[in-house]
Amino acid sequence: MQETFTQKSELKKSCINCGAELTYAPGTTSLTCDYCNYEQEIPVSENSFEELELVKYLNKMGGQSHSEQITMLQCKNCGANQHVEENYKSLHCVYCSMPLIIEDAYKEDWILPGAVVPFQITQEKAHQIFKNWVASLWFAPNNLKKAALDPQHTKGLYAPYWTFDAQLFATYIGQRGEYYYVTKTVGSGKNRRTVQERRTRWYPASGNVSGFVDDTLIKASKQKTGVIPSKVSRWNLKQLQPFNSSFLAGFVTEKYTIPLKEGHLVATNEAKTIATRWAKNDIGGDTQRVSSINMQLSEETFKHILLPVYISAYQFKGKRYNFFVNGQTGVLSGQRPYSFWKIFFLVLGILIVIGVIVFFTN
Repeated sequence: MQETFTQKSELKKSCINCGAELTYAPGTTSLTCDYCNYEQEIPVSENSFEELELVKYLNKMGGQSHSEQITMLQCKNCGANQHVEENYKSLHCVYCSMPLIIEDAYKEDWILPGAVVPFQITQEKAHQIFKNWVASLWFAPNNLKKAALDPQHTKGLYAPYWTFDAQLFATYIGQRGEYYYVTKTVGSGKNRRTVQERRTRWYPASGNVSGFVDDTLIKASKQKTGVIPSKVSRWNLKQLQPFNSSFLAGFVTEKYTIPLKEGHLVATNEAKTIATRWAKNDIGGDTQRVSSINMQLSEETFKHILLPVYISAYQFKGKRYNFFVNGQTGVLSGQRPYSFWKIFFLVLGILIVIGVIVFFTN
């Protein structure tokens, strides 16, 4: 079994024609050679991704059969843990662009990914989205616009996430609210009028709800800065593919830094939110209150998945700005700096025009 996973996670793949490194072509199921254009089909697994039994991993059992050692580089500036393949051209952190020192590489165990959403748009397309966005910004510093001209500033990253599945059963106690209206006179004199005022009758309610909670998505990494925005963190998980390291060729893979146990706690809170929503639907009426809920999760499973995002990092006056493009959908989000001098001269120009108008008017 261990030998199977070692082969499964082997990353370096060479072109059979020229020996150059093969890289994954986004939006396809192929590896390509940048030198001779050779293409190699990635075998698509007929098996669905494997859900791992949660209890065994939380009890530190069973992990060895689905784990391996990989070479990691940690950014000393922002703390991101990255696995950089041998063929990756730039040894710089994808989050902050600070140099990564290859001599600092170390071996570390990780739970193998169970599935991956492969990149669907190319680096060139992501950079063009970023470039168009920068061009549309008002009062952007000229240095930012110059930085947007270099595609090397836009890098592809597979970000780690946990997903959790479980059977949920919960009992609840609450209240069902039903609206009714009373006629009320307001105002006085000519402004005197009648209005309908809404009120609520409350009735006790209790019961139980149950169902399957599927793919609760929990981020598995954290950095000091450069957090992927929620606007970008929306992937279609129906495009998940059983993990094959070929999809990672030519990209950086970030290792999870949020442990499975911590991710499970967050997922449990999410499950409680879901249970509360189900309870309110079960209560019915016009509005609901849930005063207490007792939730149980069973048959819990999880998987470690990798999701695609492009990142551009830019330094301006000692502050770092990150720009993110979803590698599946192309959605962009990012912070932007403002040019003080561009704003200053615009305001000055407006004041001069107003002054000229006032002068000639008088």
